Amino acid sequence: MSDNESEPVVSSDEEEAKQFHEFGLDDRLLKSIAKLGWAEPTIIQEKTIPLIRNGKDVLLRARTGSGKTGAFIIPVIQDILEHKDRNVDAPRQTRGLVLAPSRELCKQIYEVIIGLTSSCRKSVRVVDVSQQLVTDAHKPLLKDNPDIVVTTPGNALDQLKARNLNVKNLKTLIIDEADLVFSFGFEEQIKEVLTFLTSNHQSVLASATLSEDVLTLKKLVLRNPAILKLEEAPIAPSTQLKQYVLNAEENDKAAILYSLLKLSLVRGKTIIFVNTVDRCYKLKLFLEQFGIKSCVLNSELPAVSRCRAVSQFNNGTYEIIIASDEKSLDEPHKIKEKKSKRKKDKESGVARGIDFQFVSNVLNFDFPPDINSYIHRAGRTARGTNEGFVINFIAIREQPLLEEVKDHLKDYYKQENVFEKYEFDLKEADGFRYRSRDAWKAVTRIAVREARLKEIKAEVLNCEKLKSYFQDNPRDLESLKQDKALHTVKLQPHLKDVPSYIVPPSLRTLAGFSTKGKRKFDRTKEARTSAKTKFQSREGNPLAKKRKH
Repeated sequence: MSDNESEPVVSSDEEEAKQFHEFGLDDRLLKSIAKLGWAEPTIIQEKTIPLIRNGKDVLLRARTGSGKTGAFIIPVIQDILEHKDRNVDAPRQTRGLVLAPSRELCKQIYEVIIGLTSSCRKSVRVVDVSQQLVTDAHKPLLKDNPDIVVTTPGNALDQLKARNLNVKNLKTLIIDEADLVFSFGFEEQIKEVLTFLTSNHQSVLASATLSEDVLTLKKLVLRNPAILKLEEAPIAPSTQLKQYVLNAEENDKAAILYSLLKLSLVRGKTIIFVNTVDRCYKLKLFLEQFGIKSCVLNSELPAVSRCRAVSQFNNGTYEIIIASDEKSLDEPHKIKEKKSKRKKDKESGVARGIDFQFVSNVLNFDFPPDINSYIHRAGRTARGTNEGFVINFIAIREQPLLEEVKDHLKDYYKQENVFEKYEFDLKEADGFRYRSRDAWKAVTRIAVREARLKEIKAEVLNCEKLKSYFQDNPRDLESLKQDKALHTVKLQPHLKDVPSYIVPPSLRTLAGFSTKGKRKFDRTKEARTSAKTKFQSREGNPLAKKRKH
């Protein structure tokens, strides 16, 4: 950190990781940690927990999936338990304030805290007030001064101004995904929030990168901090994460995606990234024609819908989620934004921070616009001890972007090229190309618009705040239910099945076809297990490796 050489920089070393009980944690907290299945602290937790427990301001940087949330939350919970043991009769105080730039992240952090307080729920109360409601709607939740409050900077400021949130006894301020705070337009809110805090609190900034915005925020929030910077690659090592390049022009990308999914060459939970919201819906409608279910995630969806999509993906309702990055989030001042009449939620982030669980594959259908976006997308998989795969669909115009990422990553991995070529000859699957070409053309702009309207209508029908309105105005509810889309993509049932004659001979066994051309369907558990084992051990399929979940 060149801006202040006197600040101590803590880096990782080769010491064996400590056990959680060696941090002197309360037995109730240790019990909760054990319930979560955390066998031992990650490197970032091992280094951070003692620093925060000693009252030090901390700036910690580690890649996504390294355990940052546990690193800064465990000391806060421990402080609360110790404070209550010392002051048995004292009234409840808000001692921890956690700020995150998006409501999805707030919900994720809240759920981690709920897990870490499962054995001390009566002693540690946490609330998430990040949802965009009328300010006074959160007043009952904040009335008895919950021990930990999780919210966005904007909502925190609203609650402070309304005097719903009492921070006079605040011990720890935490700002997660600090490099996104300015990108989401929260600079002024953070400055105002700080005016409500006393001078004797400690602060923690957590970030996946150390951008210029983080350095600015560091000067604003931290006092003589310890800087914890892990010397590691920005994404998982090549032994854990395989990255592939698949050359494909725009007209062929959809056909290849259809082939990969229908031939089971890509298995497990999969995130497909595109660069615009319209592409989200176009791809979803395209896959629907072949009976492939997916859900979408983008910044134009209401927060409730976004959280629902993430939950449905995590719990296995959907194996595929299609997510959009409209712009680079790390250096927004360098991006020329297109004017749009569509209202986007600035408290939404897709590629950053959200805890997509057990993701096996990331498919960059559209290659990301810059290096940081690529790193954050790739960081969605190969988390913890799980293996993961990234397949990049590269058109000629996207080749320069790929070269930039190659140059950046080779310094970390100490090898010239971390990308392997994904062998796929579309000429062998012309039948897939013919089918996909018609299906792709069928998804017109009007069909995309209708799909977006359908999402909005579903949200209106499920909105809790409108229930009383619809009770008083039943005709409006009936009209909304009867409203039919005028232009939809016609679904043809026969497209759900894959006839044997369009499957390349070399892939027929892998895709479940017999040599005589008939699709084999054995629904028994034993048969499925046997087929899965054969698939995972088959040579020639780069994704056919056993994954640890």
